[in-house]
Amino acid sequence: MLKRWLAVPALLMTFAAATQAAECPDLLQGSLPKLRAKESIDLCQRFAGKPLVVVNTASFCGFAPQFKGLEALYQRYKGQGLEVIGVPSNDFKQESKDGEETAKVCYVNYGVTFTMTEPQKVRGDDATHLFKNLAEQSSAPKWNFYKYVVDRQGKVIADFSSLTKPDDPQFLKAVEQALASKPE
Repeated sequence: MLKRWLAVPALLMTFAAATQAAECPDLLQGSLPKLRAKESIDLCQRFAGKPLVVVNTASFCGFAPQFKGLEALYQRYKGQGLEVIGVPSNDFKQESKDGEETAKVCYVNYGVTFTMTEPQKVRGDDATHLFKNLAEQSSAPKWNFYKYVVDRQGKVIADFSSLTKPDDPQFLKAVEQALASKPE
């Protein structure tokens, strides 16, 4: 009898994990290593049900000053649930091969407090799952600082080129639309 009672919590945990996986959008399946940390970010656990801005970054790109605008955006809307995910990439040959240098640019030079990952592939067959899914829903990044606005269900509302600054009215409109989206 005791064995049966011990099996109940295990079954409940299995059911809870299956339910969580079912609720997690495909976009957020998997994890990414956090920049200059010994931890990985479980995308589903951390971001499911939240509006997102996902941007591929590069430390040595002429658009790097957009880090300041992205941080200002994050500070402005984080109280409403917005999350910003910065994913450094060397796909366009403008990112350091040294994560420590990337971290210095993000954290020290620009004061970034939003989530940053270790450098990842964001284009082509080797792209991380997150960016493969973004590309399937809209298009692959055409350059560094390509921005995606994602609603609470994991659907891309809009994507914006590197030329679009984080305070652009159309970009802000898409962010506010993502904030207004209801969780499933």
